[in-house]
Amino acid sequence: MKLSELFEKKNLSISFEVFPPKTDTAFESVKKAIEEIAELKPSFMSVTYGAGGGTSRYTLDIAKNIKAQHGVPTLAHLTCVSSTKETVRAKIEEIRAAGIENIMALRGDLTPELEASDRSKWAYSHAIDLIRDIKESSADFCIGAACYPEIHPESENQAQDILYLKEKVDAGCSFLTTQMFFDNNLLYNFLYKIREAGITVPVIPGIMPITNANQVARAIKLSGSFMPQRFKSLVDKFGHSPAAMKQAGIAYATDQIIDLFANGITNVHVYSMNNPDVAAKIQSNLSEIIEK
Repeated sequence: MKLSELFEKKNLSISFEVFPPKTDTAFESVKKAIEEIAELKPSFMSVTYGAGGGTSRYTLDIAKNIKAQHGVPTLAHLTCVSSTKETVRAKIEEIRAAGIENIMALRGDLTPELEASDRSKWAYSHAIDLIRDIKESSADFCIGAACYPEIHPESENQAQDILYLKEKVDAGCSFLTTQMFFDNNLLYNFLYKIREAGITVPVIPGIMPITNANQVARAIKLSGSFMPQRFKSLVDKFGHSPAAMKQAGIAYATDQIIDLFANGITNVHVYSMNNPDVAAKIQSNLSEIIEK
């Protein structure tokens, strides 16, 4: 199923993001966790690609298994940073041959080695270059792209960021998934601005349940996310207790999702961190809200 068809239904739903193992030895344990999440029957699952393509060899295998064994629509991430045109075209063909209809087109995170490299020699500098190549391929994919409710870390300002986002949509992007955020008002303000700019594709909010205090610093580093005082107070109060922090973090994420649904959002994407317990608890919290 193409995700564009799912979004047209306007049913309230949640989806989960999972990531491949970083090592061969971790494959079985990661696969088991991902399958437990798939058994929850979310609206779809996305499978990440890894910084610099580091875990890309597992992405397609996991996406195929989720679809074939569990009947859950899948979204395969594909990054282009440090890749050649030939490599990317081969990956696109592999995804098509696997029967997967949805691709999340990303530049990809920069490893320290890539940060220090000569970008003028890269075949791909931005996600828009990848989106164009996917559109020019022989397969008919539903293409997703990333967006930042606050601002992309490399953009000079939000106005410039939105101009680049409009270019990605015009190049063939069918929907957008946001980076994590912890204040819903940031998303509502962002949606107003992009609609004013003529971006009308579905925007799927990305929610990260923070279940331990150590995740806070990483979340800020990855996305530059604004942490509202309400969230800081939660971490200050419960961060010392793993069990309490997990429960509070799940409750905070659930509250965000309920507020999004109440304000007209129909699909929410949860960054599950391969944790089936967290995914199950969030879904259970929404059991009478999500439309089956």
